[in-house]
Amino acid sequence: MNVRRLIPTAAVAGAVTLGLTALSACSSSDAAEGGNGGKLDVVASFYPMQFLAEEIGGSHVSVTSLTKPGVEPHDMELSPKQIGGLGDADYILYLKNVQPAVDDAVTQAGVKNTVDAAGLTTLESHGSEVDGHDHGAEEHAEEHEGEEEAGLDPHIWLDPVKYAEVAEGVGKSLEKADPDNAADYRKNTETLVAELNKLDKAYETGLKNTATKTFITTHSAFGYLAERYGLTQEGIAGIDPEAEPSPARIDEIHHVAEESKATTVFFETLASDKTAKTLAKDLGLKTGVLDPLEGITDRSAGADYIEVMESNLAALQKALGAK
Repeated sequence: MNVRRLIPTAAVAGAVTLGLTALSACSSSDAAEGGNGGKLDVVASFYPMQFLAEEIGGSHVSVTSLTKPGVEPHDMELSPKQIGGLGDADYILYLKNVQPAVDDAVTQAGVKNTVDAAGLTTLESHGSEVDGHDHGAEEHAEEHEGEEEAGLDPHIWLDPVKYAEVAEGVGKSLEKADPDNAADYRKNTETLVAELNKLDKAYETGLKNTATKTFITTHSAFGYLAERYGLTQEGIAGIDPEAEPSPARIDEIHHVAEESKATTVFFETLASDKTAKTLAKDLGLKTGVLDPLEGITDRSAGADYIEVMESNLAALQKALGAK
């Protein structure tokens, strides 16, 4: 993979319009810098989009991520400098309804080559995966209003098949944005899609025969993955990994764990493991990490998307009693 040129993210208050009008003239912003040796200036919203841009763009792109490693992307804010710099980008790749602050800024930026990954595949609703209300997370509703309004689960990158569809769409859009290097984009896309197809086969084979099909997780991000491979995801508190579950939901999880013979409560690397550990202790279950791949840090079980997804597969096989 290319060396990532990441930018700092800060929770700085400021209106999107103000940031754009005041700073769009800056030619050396965090979002896009000129003078990159003829490379296409690409801005990605967060890691799953960054990975696609880097793998497909190769040596022809200079990729900047708006989300700093270790920052939970759903609730991040953009600095005025980041907002202003978006207008200087050659190409923007984002996923609508994951980061409201990014959605607003991208709309205001008006960059010609702007791609919403959600439009490159078919989104679905997975009930509690996008509904933070049902399980005691009412106080977080405002934070995830975009997802609630859409009624669709945005976590498409956790399904290798859907992610491959997105990759193909990104490849075609880069060909149009930079036709001089279209052949290389096409080749890189084919290589990445082949890797994702291989990953899909590994999941299909590795999760075919298991003692249980149910897994419990603090972050209900795995609805597409569960549906793809015949599993059942039981989210503790909806889409927010740190939301406190209601007493009623805890009782439900107790019942589900007993009925399904679940063995593990999964938590993620970018959020607190307190809820998972407390629930696991009450149920006499183990805890484990299931990474939603919203960012790569030194705590991640791999250096990139493929490696972390392979680690997730191993964690699921162990928890589900794969044979």
